[in-house]
Amino acid sequence: MIKRTLFFGNPAYLSSRQEQLLVTFPHSDQAEKSIPIEDLGMIVLEHPQLTVTHALLTKLSEHKVCLVTCNAQHLPEGILLPMQGHTEHTERLRLQLQASLPLKKNLWQQTVTAKIRNQQAHLKARGKSIPRLDYLAKEVSSGDVENHEAQAAAIYWQSLFEIPDFTRSQGGIPPNNLLNYGYAILRAIIARALVSSGFLPSLGIWHRNKYNAFCLADDIMEPYRPLVDHIVYELWEQDPNLSELSPTLKKELLGIPAMDVRMQGHKSPLMVAASRTSHSLYECFAGTSRKILYPDYGG
Repeated sequence: MIKRTLFFGNPAYLSSRQEQLLVTFPHSDQAEKSIPIEDLGMIVLEHPQLTVTHALLTKLSEHKVCLVTCNAQHLPEGILLPMQGHTEHTERLRLQLQASLPLKKNLWQQTVTAKIRNQQAHLKARGKSIPRLDYLAKEVSSGDVENHEAQAAAIYWQSLFEIPDFTRSQGGIPPNNLLNYGYAILRAIIARALVSSGFLPSLGIWHRNKYNAFCLADDIMEPYRPLVDHIVYELWEQDPNLSELSPTLKKELLGIPAMDVRMQGHKSPLMVAASRTSHSLYECFAGTSRKILYPDYGG
């Protein structure tokens, strides 16, 4: 079943009643609403005048619902995830901690290769194929010691948007604002999937910044990024003037968890694909598989 994503951009009171998320509006005449908590995958809280009860937070954690909070600039800032997302949490955490360096280098090699291939597929879909990316994808070594990821990224961003002086950065010109928002949603989806598979999203296979609480999520989300780029590019084509992240644009980006992606020849919602990726990571850590599963852009 496809899990729902809820966005709250207006004042409201959120509580729980009989396994339902109850939404009431104390300062308006709107009728209260209820949604089964088991149907939810993600909730995004944006308005500062939102109240959430502790009982509801507990229920959301029990059902592995990812809660995303936004800052004063209306951008995703925090993620609430359950402390224990799998019945074999301790065993799986042990496997994660004991993963050998050669295994992590191999997993990073697979991850970078999948990312570059998806970047090239996205460019091809836009009529902007760059042969150099095919070469870089084929020649990624264990641990990507030649840093093909960075080389491919530079080519990719120079080719994708026909915008003078465009570079990919957090504080860069639009559509960087849309990319930031979309990647934050993606990061939350991947972190949720990792916790559900019994992993700590802070212990990465390549990312290791001591100030980053989501190193593993940042590793695993890399091949998924071109799927977010696809949505942002579509929005940019419709309206190149994207200086303001409007509610309409946010609605489109909040559809990322439910967007169809293709993995091993089959389509599924991105949130489901993320769970398959995290489970395949477990199989690699456990030694029952040597391949981590990632989606293919365009099939």
